[in-house]
Amino acid sequence: MKIALMDSGIGLLAATAAVRRLRPDADLVLSLDPDGMPWGVRTLDDLIQRATHVAEAAAAHRPDALIIGCNTATVHALATLRTRLEPGIPVIGTVPAIKPAAAGGGPVAIWATPATTGSTYQRGLIEEFAGGVSVAEVPCYGLAEAVEHADEDAINAAVAAAAALTPDDVTTVVLGCTHYELVAERIRAAVQRPGNPPLVLHGSAGAVAAQALRRIGEQPAPEADATGTLTVLLSGREGSLPAPALAYDEGKLLRAVTPAS
Repeated sequence: MKIALMDSGIGLLAATAAVRRLRPDADLVLSLDPDGMPWGVRTLDDLIQRATHVAEAAAAHRPDALIIGCNTATVHALATLRTRLEPGIPVIGTVPAIKPAAAGGGPVAIWATPATTGSTYQRGLIEEFAGGVSVAEVPCYGLAEAVEHADEDAINAAVAAAAALTPDDVTTVVLGCTHYELVAERIRAAVQRPGNPPLVLHGSAGAVAAQALRRIGEQPAPEADATGTLTVLLSGREGSLPAPALAYDEGKLLRAVTPAS
């Protein structure tokens, strides 16, 4: 079994680690775009073009499924990639976990990139899944970029700034960018208020990994004896994990994985 994941940068690590934990025996193909990142500031046509290039580079390795490990690319390129690759390769997008977060009753904060915060897409998800629940949209200036470069000072500053914009009564935070899942515990520590119940964080990585297995008719096997291989593509070229990836537990999980021959 082979699972491919794509993103402009290392935000895909959270979903990659989730796949690895569910199926240690799965061969992994990670397709990143260091030549074109960040995607969020690009025009719609350019973003779709970059995402298509990265997806087709992964598809050339004949994966059983492709996960788009990026909220922005899912919003703008999912339909295009499904048209190009399905039914041969199922394509699984990443959607902010607003529905399960709202099911807890709130109040909820959605941490997302400034481009996503207040967007028609996010507002639509709130209207569809969070009716009657108090929802605060929190723009996280510079956080994804800081995480991408493992810049500790910048991460701490961006998390503190977003926490200051988060209402004090919030009990649940949706991590609306895959990069944020890599610093989830720092976000928890910054947002938890004295006297409030323990803060609940909702990411998408686990659900996306499970959905990928379902789409190809596989079951979780976390105790599998075999360990799958790892292939890393950098704007279509074979390479290795970017150095900042190894600053995170999710990246360290892949460090000892055997490269595909």
